[in-house]
Amino acid sequence: MEASAEIPATGTVLLTRPACHLCEDARLVVARVVQELGLEWQEVSVTEAPAAGARFAEELPVLFIDGVQRDFWSIDEARLRRLLSGG
Repeated sequence: MEASAEIPATGTVLLTRPACHLCEDARLVVARVVQELGLEWQEVSVTEAPAAGARFAEELPVLFIDGVQRDFWSIDEARLRRLLSGG
């Protein structure tokens, strides 16, 4: 599923909401993996992207890579590493 216009079309983006324990866990996984791979990422809160928040409300947190939804709820560290390293 492609991201909404509020989500950048390139790079690794984590869509989160405040006070979300799953979002906190996902943030740690994404930060660890992208740091190990020497990449960058960004976090977008549903407070900054209300349309995306409405569209993905039942799936938060949501991980996008180059504008394509790749994971949600619980970010799989091994899968993320494969996706970002082209494996």
